[in-house]
Amino acid sequence: MADPAPNPYGAKFRSLAILLVCEVGAMTVWFSSASVVATVKQTQAVSEQAAALLTSSLQAGFVAGTILSALLSLADRFDPRRLFMGSALVAAAATAWLVFLPPTGPLVYALRFLTGMCMAGVYPVGMRLAATWARGDLGLLIGLLVGALTLGSASPHLLAASGGVDWRLVYAVAAGCAALSGLAVLLCDIGPHMKRAARLDLSKFTQAWRDPAVRLANLGYLGHMWELYAMWAWLAVFLQASFSLSGMADAGHSASLWTFATVAAGVFGAWGGGVLADRIGRTAVTIVAMATSAACALLMGWLLGASPWVVIPVALVWGVSVIADSAQFSASIAELGDPASVGTLLTVQTCAGFLLTLVSIHLVPDVVALAGWPGAFGMLAIGPLLGCVAMYRLRQRPQALRLAGGRR
Repeated sequence: MADPAPNPYGAKFRSLAILLVCEVGAMTVWFSSASVVATVKQTQAVSEQAAALLTSSLQAGFVAGTILSALLSLADRFDPRRLFMGSALVAAAATAWLVFLPPTGPLVYALRFLTGMCMAGVYPVGMRLAATWARGDLGLLIGLLVGALTLGSASPHLLAASGGVDWRLVYAVAAGCAALSGLAVLLCDIGPHMKRAARLDLSKFTQAWRDPAVRLANLGYLGHMWELYAMWAWLAVFLQASFSLSGMADAGHSASLWTFATVAAGVFGAWGGGVLADRIGRTAVTIVAMATSAACALLMGWLLGASPWVVIPVALVWGVSVIADSAQFSASIAELGDPASVGTLLTVQTCAGFLLTLVSIHLVPDVVALAGWPGAFGMLAIGPLLGCVAMYRLRQRPQALRLAGGRR
């Protein structure tokens, strides 16, 4: 009797479930940076500049790593599982070393930079691996990854609200999760839609800007990123100021809890945006989501000091809408780009986006000093509004019919 035929749906579900867990586990070394800042400040006097360097050195490393990966087309030339594994294991070792060092200092920043470089072999590579399994559900698959990472990004705010966790334990747990994830990712299968590049081709790096349709998708993503990480970075500060002005007791604790809820609400946006984009079109979903998040940002700045029960619903709607479009820019790149260049194009996209966040994050306090929170949040809302324009222009191009099975 012949062996039963393998079940492709079973292999897909198993591989994507493993990938989802491994992606979040490996990215804990990224999330740990914000968690450590929150816990160290509770017990030690750390300057704002030193605390900021814990995060910015990691993001700078990520930008450097994505540039190197894109130039060498690593995600398209090599087995993505082994690239993921190597990156996660190095990041785990660099993070484990931090347990034996003081919380800040030049060597600490250098290790966070190295960890950031390694994340270039985890985050976009994970999206590349998920895309190999897509069959009419690319937006949902990448949306699930983004949703899981959004929940991970929210966790430091919950930790800050609870307090009492030793920062060394945060690094130790993160290092262990990354190491286990690096090994477990080898249990994933590569999907049937993997096309590997045969050789190094530096022209793939510039395809992200030479191809008009790909360029517009990237411009939409940049508009989204201009707003996202800066709002995430400063939302707790805004909510604490607003809650204090409104007379709420224990404003700091409440601000941490509601910031966690706002960021975590993006999980529903990632899932819902993925389902809708696969059914009604990627440009439609991204335009509506960016218009909604921009409107919430514009409104929220003017609600400073208003009743928390007015501010909180606006923040929650923002938290859902700002993530609803996030995965769809990556899905668009995977559908618009050369199949043999998808890994490189995704890496270029994330590189440009995170490089831009370094600008918007650091602009917010300066704009707050000049024009208050309405001016700062209004400045951030410019990004998604311009992103709407880019995605509308993409919708008018014939290449848009390659998105979401012709649903644009």
